[in-house]
Amino acid sequence: MSAGAQLSVTDQRRMARHPVDHPVIAEHYGKGDMRMHIANISANGFMIDDAENIARGERVVVRLPVIGRIEAYCIWCRDNRAGFQFERIIRVDDFLSLIDTIQPNPRLRKMR
Repeated sequence: MSAGAQLSVTDQRRMARHPVDHPVIAEHYGKGDMRMHIANISANGFMIDDAENIARGERVVVRLPVIGRIEAYCIWCRDNRAGFQFERIIRVDDFLSLIDTIQPNPRLRKMR
């Protein structure tokens, strides 16, 4: 009988993703300020849909409503999209407030 595996990035991606339409200016350590468009977000990270100049492993700092500044690193890139994982998991109450702020349409919010 095998012991359970450690939680991996792939397993963490099972968190509910919320569709959003949120532009941000990210601080990239090597490239300076970059405009990004967040297409969906979860408590673990977010996906952008305008990732021409991003590569896997790159780090950025974004400023989100309610959350403030938070660091994230790119864990995957495909076509014009890229997925970022936050340096830390956002608290549930803060995340729900964030969703209420950046996704004002209640029809697009996941059921709670």
